[in-house]
Amino acid sequence: MTWVPDYMEIILSLPYTIGNVWAIDVFCKKYLEVSKEKEKLFLLFLFIGKMSLSVLSVFCGLPFIIHALFRHALVIGLVMLFFQADWEKKLLAASISITVITLVVDFCDSFLSVLVLFILHNIKGIPIPIIEVREAYLTAYIASAIAVFMLIWLSKRLKYVFYPKIKKWYITISVPLLAVTTMIDIEGWGAEHGILVRSGGNLSLYYDQLFSYIGIFVFTALSMFATVFYVFGMSRIYLEQEKSSQYHSRIAAYKMLDEQYSQSERLRHDMKNHVIALSGLLKNRELEKMNDYLENMKDSGNLGNCEEITGSRVVDALLYQKRKVAEQNNIAWECDVQISEICRINEFDLCVLFGNLLDNALQACERLQCSNSVNDSDSFIDIRAKAVKKCFLLEVKNSTNAADVPEIGYTGKNNISRHGARSIIKNNVSGHGIGLLNVKDVVYKYNGAINMNVENGIFVISILLPLNNTAHDINKTI
Repeated sequence: MTWVPDYMEIILSLPYTIGNVWAIDVFCKKYLEVSKEKEKLFLLFLFIGKMSLSVLSVFCGLPFIIHALFRHALVIGLVMLFFQADWEKKLLAASISITVITLVVDFCDSFLSVLVLFILHNIKGIPIPIIEVREAYLTAYIASAIAVFMLIWLSKRLKYVFYPKIKKWYITISVPLLAVTTMIDIEGWGAEHGILVRSGGNLSLYYDQLFSYIGIFVFTALSMFATVFYVFGMSRIYLEQEKSSQYHSRIAAYKMLDEQYSQSERLRHDMKNHVIALSGLLKNRELEKMNDYLENMKDSGNLGNCEEITGSRVVDALLYQKRKVAEQNNIAWECDVQISEICRINEFDLCVLFGNLLDNALQACERLQCSNSVNDSDSFIDIRAKAVKKCFLLEVKNSTNAADVPEIGYTGKNNISRHGARSIIKNNVSGHGIGLLNVKDVVYKYNGAINMNVENGIFVISILLPLNNTAHDINKTI
């Protein structure tokens, strides 16, 4: 390889250092919070730090492995310092950035090096080709550009990985990623010291170089595959566990609501006896005892001021509970729900639909009130449900702000079956996305459709379920 002045090596390293720094900033900013001032400081310090390490490597002979470790530590340290989030989440963002750039650069560089050697040997006819400085920097630039593109491309597609999880999960993902990166760095250190796959003298140096680059290419490709499989596999497992946990919570809630309704039914059954008892207290003018008696009736029967008579005992009880929460939080409540006798949706699925949608609506209103952007009296929830021709239409409206809105748009049966229920989450609002996943599973089960939109601070979600379709088992379908 032709010798290049030291200062030229520094100048030539500027383009991919700038691209590297920019890509890391774009990726971390997607999933972590940072102010404009701190972002500028992050870019400045990361650029200066990386260039300083390059200068030390060129002029002071800093070993490759030390240079690589300090480079990774610099990224992790600056992300921890300037970005805002739990440190475990910041560690994951930094680890993914480092791993993607390291793996993609090594993968592309080794592939391009094989291509260059092949062209020099077979097309230009050079018996023992050597990759010169020009070719080396060209492959490095191309590999770096692809790595920058991949990191930015991934920044829009890892929302499930960064979806709110327990802190230990982020560490569980970060540590293996950093371990893979360290192995790649060790492999790079070996390549820097001329460690090749040698043929034992049977083949020329050309084949030794070729097989070495192919070996690096295969090793990096396997590392990339294992990393992608691990990250997305663990994310999928966690998501399914969360869905299962919430599903079982809904079962418990369903049983509770059924028990509450049974209590109300028992109270109605004994109403004649209660009327006789109350009449006796009234005749004797024992008003205090009469008041206590009525309070006991109200508590035992969960009567309250329940106005919802929908046609489903579970939905009646559920709406009563959610309305109490809304009243306690000064959230205006409007409800007009009519569940037809021809509705073939079982009560458990109705509980999942109404429960998740109303929980999300209540959370959105509470967050809006906490933001002090509106008066408490301006937050509201409006629930409408009825049979329309041969379909069951459920629509929930609630006041919200832009940060609470999930992915907007229409999702019908085809989209759900093609992309899966996971396509619905956009924002990392704790618990919000999982609830919508359960809603989407029910919609898919009945071959229905969902439409969501937001306008003027009002979020609307509409669900349309055919009444004459036979539901299918979503677990068997997926």
